[in-house]
Amino acid sequence: MFNYYKSWSLFLFFLGLSLIMTGFMFLFNMYSFLLDWEILSLNSVCLCMSMYFDWMSLLFMGSVMLISSMVVFYSDSYMHSDVFKIRFLFLVLLFVLSMMFLIISPNLISILLGWDGLGLVSYCLVIYYQNFKSYNAGMLTILSNRIGDVSILIGIAWLFNMGSWNFIYYMNFMDSYISYWLLNLLVLAAFTKSAQIPFSSWLPAAMAAPTPVSALVHSSTLVTAGVYLLIRFSELLYNYNLDYFLLISCLTMFMSGLSANFEYDLKKIIALSTLSQLGLMMSMLFMGYSVYAYYHMLTHAFFKALMFLCAGLIIHSMNDSQDIRHMGNLINYIPFTCSCFCISNLSLCGFPFLSGFYSKDLVLEYLTFNYYNFYIFIMFYLSVGLTVCYSLRLIYFCFKGSSGLSVALNYSEDKTMMYSLILLTMLSIFSGSLLNWLIFPYPLHMVFPPVLKILPLIFVFLGGWLGYSMSFLSVYNFIFGLSYNYMVEFLGSMWFMPSFSTYMVSEKFLSYSKMSSLFMDHKWGEYFVSGSLSNLINYSSSFYLNYQFNSVKVYLISFVFMFFFLILILK
Repeated sequence: MFNYYKSWSLFLFFLGLSLIMTGFMFLFNMYSFLLDWEILSLNSVCLCMSMYFDWMSLLFMGSVMLISSMVVFYSDSYMHSDVFKIRFLFLVLLFVLSMMFLIISPNLISILLGWDGLGLVSYCLVIYYQNFKSYNAGMLTILSNRIGDVSILIGIAWLFNMGSWNFIYYMNFMDSYISYWLLNLLVLAAFTKSAQIPFSSWLPAAMAAPTPVSALVHSSTLVTAGVYLLIRFSELLYNYNLDYFLLISCLTMFMSGLSANFEYDLKKIIALSTLSQLGLMMSMLFMGYSVYAYYHMLTHAFFKALMFLCAGLIIHSMNDSQDIRHMGNLINYIPFTCSCFCISNLSLCGFPFLSGFYSKDLVLEYLTFNYYNFYIFIMFYLSVGLTVCYSLRLIYFCFKGSSGLSVALNYSEDKTMMYSLILLTMLSIFSGSLLNWLIFPYPLHMVFPPVLKILPLIFVFLGGWLGYSMSFLSVYNFIFGLSYNYMVEFLGSMWFMPSFSTYMVSEKFLSYSKMSSLFMDHKWGEYFVSGSLSNLINYSSSFYLNYQFNSVKVYLISFVFMFFFLILILK
């Protein structure tokens, strides 16, 4: 039988490799191509599709293709017993296609095509399992993303002022008034897609999707779309004061790192770590380092995809339980998966000479070298410590002695899944150093006092110690247990953000609509406002109907009335 999954995986893999090689060639020779394809010309109307290829777009496309190929290959085994596995494959491919549209477009309308495509296909994938939790998560996801879609639509209308939607032509000489509003609209769109405060609650909720989709969404496609859009508009960003946006992205990074330490759902912890890294990328963008944000985005994509695929295999082994309190002692049953999971976790922490170390250390050194203020400085370093904290807590919960809470385990390491994990593990180890050598033409050497140089290491060790300590906490613990459950709820639910995004917004509108419905549709409002005119017409028509039947009493009464009326007038 023809295997669609493996054939599409091979196609995506070789296409990704060729795009990465082409991207490096463009980088060394500083090439960039703009292709303008005229689809239709009718009288004075021209319908064109523009495509912009430079080293950034080609490398990012290649990385997305490589990760997609591994995810599709992995899904062949993961979705093996699913009835609609071919439908799932085509949804994933449609998702990748939408991302391609977004990456290569220098035109806001074709960007909207990919942007909206990502939103709609992600909704279909989040509700894939078709239960109430999935439906709620899907609605939260698509409604949050619609805000960004609308702001891009307004941005398209705003670019009418320039005469064309190819924004790359107007970056350097756009009118300040136009560019200011365009900037705010684009940042709003990027914040919704990359789940910054106050739109953060949809990202953990989107974990209702199948795990291969989560790996794709949270590594290189949906959530990085906002970061990539702002990288493309980075020349526009640097003309304005972005301190407020920088503060929001730093708060997102800190808030999600703190929340991950109080979460017990395996996939939600990894989703919150994605949110933390997105805050880091956004912060770098608003500080003015778009290339470093792009570099961290690529390295993060590889180890985060690996982390999700390992998590999917662990969840399969635990009979579809995602609670880390049910896990334990997994290192004896699925050793290879646990090794890959540890490598991806350590790369996320910035362990020396793994891919995350190169990009994260570079980010921290640039932050320290170019002084902003003490608040941002402390927030960054605390967030790095929290990253190590929740990563080590996760490792200890999953791999240390069994808790005895889980029964009927189903341990198996599938060969198909292993191949995907092997390639992504190699990329998680080597991609950071490789991209560092190739993207930056000369070594970046910054001189610091000894304290500042070892400060990242100090926070890493402090975070590791805290994570190890937190793995021993129980529900009966005096500080973080049932005694102070309100604080745990507050910190673990991203400062009650899901409640703010759902109940707090909808409750007032729902009560208002209920009140309106009761008053207008079921009470006196219906009788007077909606029904008065129709009742009057109905009454009049029934009155005239009596005339049409030549009723004698009607004529007699009308004659008497007219007689008295004439007597009164004549007097």
